[in-house]
Amino acid sequence: MDNQSYNPYFESREKEGKSLNLIDLIKYLLLHWYWFVLSILVFGGYYYYEYSKTQFLYSRTQTVMIKSTSNTLSVSRATRLNSYYNTVNVAGEILQLRSKELMRNTISRLHADVSYSVQKGLRTIELYRESPFDVKLLQAKPESSFAFKLTAIDSTKVRFAITEGDLESYTEVPIGKELKTPFGRIVIQTTKTFNKSYYGEPVTVAKSPREGMVGYYLGRLRIEQMQDDASLLSMSMEDVSAERAGDMLSTLVTVYNQETVEDKNRIAKNSAEFIKERIAIIESELGDVETNLEEMKARNEGMDVNTATDVFWGESRAYQTSTRSIETQLRLVELMRQRVDNANENSSLIPTNTGLVDENIETQIAEYNAVLLKRNRFVEGNNANNPIVQDMESVLGAIRDNIYRSVDNSVLGLRIRIRNLREDEAASRAKAQALPAKQRMMLSIERQQKVKEELYILLLNRREENALNQAMTDDNLRVVDPPSGSEAPFYPNKVRKVMTGVGFGLVLPTVVLMLLLLLDTKINGRKDIEEAVSVPFLGEIPYAKRTSRNQDDVVVNEQGRDPATEAFRILRTNIGFMSSAEREIRVITFTSFNVGAGKTFTAVNLAASLTFLLQKVVLLDLDLRKGTLSDHLKLGSVKGVTHFLADPAVSLEHITYRANIGRGVDVIPIGVIAPNPVELLLSKRLDILLSQLKERYRYIIVDNVPIDLVADAAVVNRISELTIFVVRAGAMDKRLLPEIEKIYRKGKLNNMAILLNGIRKQKSSYGYGYGYGYGYGYQKERTGFLHFFKRLFRG
Repeated sequence: MDNQSYNPYFESREKEGKSLNLIDLIKYLLLHWYWFVLSILVFGGYYYYEYSKTQFLYSRTQTVMIKSTSNTLSVSRATRLNSYYNTVNVAGEILQLRSKELMRNTISRLHADVSYSVQKGLRTIELYRESPFDVKLLQAKPESSFAFKLTAIDSTKVRFAITEGDLESYTEVPIGKELKTPFGRIVIQTTKTFNKSYYGEPVTVAKSPREGMVGYYLGRLRIEQMQDDASLLSMSMEDVSAERAGDMLSTLVTVYNQETVEDKNRIAKNSAEFIKERIAIIESELGDVETNLEEMKARNEGMDVNTATDVFWGESRAYQTSTRSIETQLRLVELMRQRVDNANENSSLIPTNTGLVDENIETQIAEYNAVLLKRNRFVEGNNANNPIVQDMESVLGAIRDNIYRSVDNSVLGLRIRIRNLREDEAASRAKAQALPAKQRMMLSIERQQKVKEELYILLLNRREENALNQAMTDDNLRVVDPPSGSEAPFYPNKVRKVMTGVGFGLVLPTVVLMLLLLLDTKINGRKDIEEAVSVPFLGEIPYAKRTSRNQDDVVVNEQGRDPATEAFRILRTNIGFMSSAEREIRVITFTSFNVGAGKTFTAVNLAASLTFLLQKVVLLDLDLRKGTLSDHLKLGSVKGVTHFLADPAVSLEHITYRANIGRGVDVIPIGVIAPNPVELLLSKRLDILLSQLKERYRYIIVDNVPIDLVADAAVVNRISELTIFVVRAGAMDKRLLPEIEKIYRKGKLNNMAILLNGIRKQKSSYGYGYGYGYGYGYQKERTGFLHFFKRLFRG
């Protein structure tokens, strides 16, 4: 029989794309809603548990301004005298504020390495200033770590408990008395917040290593420049206590300002000591010169100068005056060079603002002192091999070289000027050779007196200026906005936490179900078949539960509105479409690829459905090896097909039995298991049997064996007018569909069509999905939230 001549109604539809349809995917996922509910409950509950035990985090923010000449009047006045005060480097200030040493000092001042907490439900609450106790740790080291619990018994005694492993030891101690503990002596005192509400409530006191707390707070400290060209910094701190976060910010700025003022005063003090030493030396030298002058005048009895030499000595004095001025400058420069050499040997600060050198050298010395101070501070908090320290060493070397060169150039220039002036003076003096030697000696002494006197007055002025700068020393930072922030914790957020759990609860089942869908190679729906083969598709039979193999296999009902009955009605109708005017289908054969596809089940229920049309139907069991149909109908050891095929004396009446199926279906069992089923099926007696059955019945439904397992199916194919190939949903692999296509193309089975059996509810709704029982007027209109979504996503 030509398989290509079937009714055009069943021609293979045009292949659709194999990509998954979004609506189908949503339907597929919604049918597994219970997994989503379970996953949401599990993950949502877990994340709510995590929220319930996570400590609250609070944030505090403050704004500070870096002082400079443009925004501070006192600093502006000081910078006219000392260029060091005009140095503003925002990045450097931020690095210093984030230094470990600064944070270490801040923690020590606030005792932030000791926490007081209570347990509220699953969550630990930090008390800080609200703690009813204040514990003085008299011998605790900064790196020590321990914890204990204090429970107030009354206003005079507390219960002191320590947990070691699984054992807890406790003792009652009086408040205010010194107590010896494994971690040193302590004193327990009450605070102003202590009241009766704390009686019986344990308060946990925990001491953490200071270095660990330094890392903890530096990790939660944020410092940002508010604008690129602004000297305003935004500082924020996160902590489990809102008050402690604010105190950390305030104390951090206070400690920083104190250390900055100390650095500035250290430079001023160093300069004051240098000026004091030089004044003492100049005082001694000036006294010696004046004593010599006094003795010289006393011996000469007030020597008089002749008016004749006034002009020559006037010129000489003019040159001498210039020479003295330059010699004074030269002496100052040499003194400064000596001081620079001493500073280089012991890496100490170089005095600045002394007026001993020109402004250019003073600026370089101020820059050198500023970098040296920053370098010493970094060395204290870091390793000397730190790249930043090494960079500063390089900068210090470069500045020091510049100072040397500037001083040397200044000395060279002054010496040239002195030499020129002295040459002029010698010329004038040659004209006054008549002057007595003693007069020349007196002039020399007077010149020394003037030099010492000018230097002494200059040092006195510089001492006063340095004292003024020291008195005007100001902080580097000024708090613009004090610490502030919300009283509500910013973490954890209940809604965000729970929604995260809900999100995981939605994502995980989706991913698992999609993986199962993508990795599933079984045939689950009509779409899987129609995309792979061109064999006519007769219909889908829903899965029906059966507790035993008996006549309960009949699931159709004449007046039934259930999905199974509707499915067999559709199958019955589609079988009618397979007929034509030239070829009327009366012999229907069921086969499959494997055992358990449901051939017998569909044959029995199709027979019952056909009887509802008042048609005479007979079930013929040609599975001569197993007799599955006969076993299901429990006909017992009676005569059947094998007897008819083997014995011509056996008539049709001898092997025909009435089964309680539908309105009445006749059944022809196998009789006995035949040892030679192929030979029996090849005999002419089978053709005689079919001829007689066609005379009596409208439909002959044959339960055949699986194809390709044995030769019986191919032998029986000669009597078939419609071969229904039963495919079991969820049992047959999609990779076998090309084999079905080959059987169809080669015409191995007469008038072949496919029936999909065992469609489960969740499987049948993915693909095309027909939803038996809907839209035919057999059921009442259903409403509700779930039914709305079913109608929305129905294919």
